Amino acid sequence: MKKIECIIRPEKLEEVKDALNQLGIKGMTVSQVMGCGLQKGRTEYYRGVEININLLPKVKIELIVKDSEVDRIVDTIVKIARSGKIGDGKIFIYNVENAVRIRTGEQGETAI
Repeated sequence: MKKIECIIRPEKLEEVKDALNQLGIKGMTVSQVMGCGLQKGRTEYYRGVEININLLPKVKIELIVKDSEVDRIVDTIVKIARSGKIGDGKIFIYNVENAVRIRTGEQGETAI
C-alpha cells in the first residue's frame, strides 16, 4: 500500500476530486494548508503599505491506495492540477506498512 499526499491549488480541488471519483477512488482526506515553495509568496499593498505574503493557501489531499493504482492516480492528479505556473504543487508517495479499519478490524488492503 502507498500513501499519496498532494499539495495543490485550492481552485483545482473539485476537478481533482471528480477525476479521482471517476477512477473509483472514494476515500480521501482533504485539509486546508498554508505553505510556500519556489513561488515564495506574493507582494500586496494594503492602505499604501507593501505587505509580503509568503504563506499561500493550498489544499492537501491524502490517499491510501494499492501499489498497482499509484501510477494511474498520480498521472491523473498531475494532468488535472497542472496549470503550468509556479505554485501548482507537489505529490509525495510513501510506503504504508498496514491499515486497520476500526469498525470491523480488517487489516491491510481490505481495510482501505
